[in-house]
Amino acid sequence: MKSITKSFAGVTVLDNIQFDLMEGEVHALMGENGAGKSTLMKILTGVYTKDSGIVEKLDQGGNMVQMEHITPKEAQEKGISIVFQEFNLLNNMSIAENVFIGREPKTKAGTMDWKKLYADTRDILKRVKVDKEPRVLVSELSVAEKQLVEIAKCLSYQADIIVLDEPTSSLTDREVDILFDLITELKSKGTSIIYISHRMEEIFKITDRITVFRDGKFVDTFKTADTTNEELVQCMIGRKLNLEKNTQAKDYKDKDVALEVKNVNVNVTLKSKPFDFRLHKGEILGFFGLVGAGRTEMARIIFGIDKADKAEVYKNGRKIILKSPIDAINNGIALIPEDRKELGLVLSLSVQNNLVLSCLKNLSPIRARKAEEKEIALKYIKDLSVALSSEEQAVEELSGGNQQKVVLGKWLAMKPDILIMDEPTRGIDVGAKAEIYSIMRQLAENGTSILMISSEMPEILHISDRVIVLYEGQKTLDAPVTGLNQEKLMHAAIGGI
Repeated sequence: MKSITKSFAGVTVLDNIQFDLMEGEVHALMGENGAGKSTLMKILTGVYTKDSGIVEKLDQGGNMVQMEHITPKEAQEKGISIVFQEFNLLNNMSIAENVFIGREPKTKAGTMDWKKLYADTRDILKRVKVDKEPRVLVSELSVAEKQLVEIAKCLSYQADIIVLDEPTSSLTDREVDILFDLITELKSKGTSIIYISHRMEEIFKITDRITVFRDGKFVDTFKTADTTNEELVQCMIGRKLNLEKNTQAKDYKDKDVALEVKNVNVNVTLKSKPFDFRLHKGEILGFFGLVGAGRTEMARIIFGIDKADKAEVYKNGRKIILKSPIDAINNGIALIPEDRKELGLVLSLSVQNNLVLSCLKNLSPIRARKAEEKEIALKYIKDLSVALSSEEQAVEELSGGNQQKVVLGKWLAMKPDILIMDEPTRGIDVGAKAEIYSIMRQLAENGTSILMISSEMPEILHISDRVIVLYEGQKTLDAPVTGLNQEKLMHAAIGGI
């Protein structure tokens, strides 16, 4: 890809970008959110059309051939497949129908060959170690299982170039190992992989080369073995960054209790025992556990989405009834969900409209509140450093990291006492992570109590004051972050007491 330029609404998002990929190579594409990584990949896969530049790909005859104005289907036919950061699955269809959509096998009579469809899907699911029947609806899958189905769908195209955009953001360590084994297998067969991730340990473990973008511009390409974590971060953000030690953790055990949850059971099917926990005023309480441990289920109960017959929730010592999210919001409880695309945003609406959704009831009547809405939107756009062309821009046009900032801003606008953050930095670059951590710490210092769910052990240890670990719905650890390390967290996460 040579001299690639692309603009949206007059804003240049790719400025004379270059990128090359060798046969059988795993090439990392890195940069902060909004740097242009996903945009370049959407040009490669036919989702976007470049304004200028050249895209060339080796054909089966060994010749470099230009690709002009291709569609996503044509890109797939040319051997290019992508697993997007945001899921592109149809929840009301089965796993098999999603994996082979538009390419379903037919019988001689021209009808759907369900037997072959399910058999082919079952073979691909085995490769990604998903133990589900092909007939299962996608809506019944966890976020991690959906991610693996996306990868299975990608493998079904038998492409020679595969783009993986934040493929491990919702996977456990075991599932990451499965993915890396797959990548090694594909690489040995000559498949080339473009790997987009903000997880440094993965980049150094699995890639051969790294290309860095910053603010829509090409910065450098170098061999992975020739650089360090610190050099890479500085290259990405243009400044030094230190996220190693949690120097701000405090002990809140003698402080007022802001939220108390009693007798909550997050995994009835496994007959797990109910557990209790407390969140103190101004405390950041980290919840860690492997996928399926019950962390998100617990958050959904507290926010009134799911019902828990015996669970009791107390805020500031007073029992509250949570029959719906409206009840939670009215009690000053906010939830930043795990899936920002499906649960956190109205993608077709503007950034401004999304930012004021949680506080509309506090504004003037509809005819007189336009100025108020704009004032609120501009405040959180500025406070959270959201990169956009204007507050009227559709939120679906923003990068994943900037979309996440809009979700955060939407809930901050309601000024909650309790803020539940489910995977708050999923798919966000190191620079944006540092900004969100700073915002979290400032909120806590101002008295907001934060319950943070995260699958990233470094994140849990860096920002939490106290940590609770769940294993199959059981609480296996509840301790101050001081004295904890990754080994102790993982020991508790796999059932160790």
